[in-house]
Formats: sequence, C-alpha cells, structure tokens
Amino acid sequence: MPYLLRVQLPDVPGSLGRVATAIGMAGGDIEAIEIVEKRDDGTAVDDVLLELDQGMMPDSVVSACNMLEDVEVLWISRYPAGGNLTMDLEAVEELTASPDDAFDKLIDLLPATFRVDWAARVHRAKGVVYGTSAAPDELEFIEIETPTRLEVPEDEITIFAAARLDGNEIVVIGRRGGPEFADSEILRLGHLCGLAVTIATS
Repeated sequence: MPYLLRVQLPDVPGSLGRVATAIGMAGGDIEAIEIVEKRDDGTAVDDVLLELDQGMMPDSVVSACNMLEDVEVLWISRYPAGGNLTMDLEAVEELTASPDDAFDKLIDLLPATFRVDWAARVHRAKGVVYGTSAAPDELEFIEIETPTRLEVPEDEITIFAAARLDGNEIVVIGRRGGPEFADSEILRLGHLCGLAVTIATS
C-alpha cells in the first residue's frame, strides 16, 4: 500500500540515509525520494514515496523516523496507487508538446506535480473555466500579483494555493488535510504558471 511521507531532517550528509534505514527497519520499502525544500536554518524537507505491506500501520514508520535526532515527520498520507513523483521538467516537456492546450494541460499536470487533490483555472468573470475531476465547481477569482497561499474560511480541511496566469485568470490548487504548502512549492507553482504563459503565447 503506497504512502507519501513528508519529513524534515538536517541538511547534512548521511541524514537521508539514516531516515531510509529507519523506514526499512520499520518495514517500509522506499519507491522514490524528492527534495521539496532546503531551508536557511540548516534543515531540508523531503517527500518519500514508500510502500507498506498489507496490514502494516504507517505509525510504525512515523515512530521510527521521529526517534532519530533532529528528524520530524511533518505529514503522512495514503498515495494513489500507481502514483509517481512527477518532476517539474517533465511537466514543462508536456506543456511544450502541446502549446495550444498549455493552460488546460498545466491544470491536468498540477495534481501529480504537487501531490494535490485538484487544480482549476478561475476566470475573473466566468469563474471556473477548467478543472480536474475533483475540483470544486465554483471558486472565487482573487486579485493576486504573486503566487500565494489562500485562506478559505468556509473550508477548514483543504489547503489552498494560487498563482496568476494573466490579468483575468488564476490557477488554484487544493490539498485536502495538508501538509501546508512549503515556500518552495509556492514559488514552483508561480514558475510553472509563468512557463505555461510563455509556451502558450510563443
């Protein structure tokens, strides 16, 4: 059964090896690792895609990691079967392959690229003009200049982030239950939206 684990650890040689060993000792099989963020305080945040045998509880992996010095599990959740950690460059390649549909393709790619539940394009006057299957039918257009986290008081479960496509459209992504969007994820979202605009208008 696949799980996605987000862990904070010291950004020094050997730290990831200690975490990997702890996960293996607890019965987890690592499928992939992606560095999410390197922070100024000397720590790093990594996402670990791992497989647990049927009947195993993720708590054993969390406990094993948290027992390591200066290591903290920030979040763990079931991950869709067959999921993989799509890299930004792969997303850009797909956008480049179909520039006429770059905006819609971007929306289709964002859930896998950022491990979120849905993505949508929201127009200033028309509302949601394109979204993935789990996206809400209605989202409010918000005037933003830079990519940002969004506060949506009526939804206390979903974590939202958004970036501007142009003066009339924004991209919104939603992650149910966390984890919070890291600063690097917010920047990546803005970067990918900017690339999509460049690709679509070139």
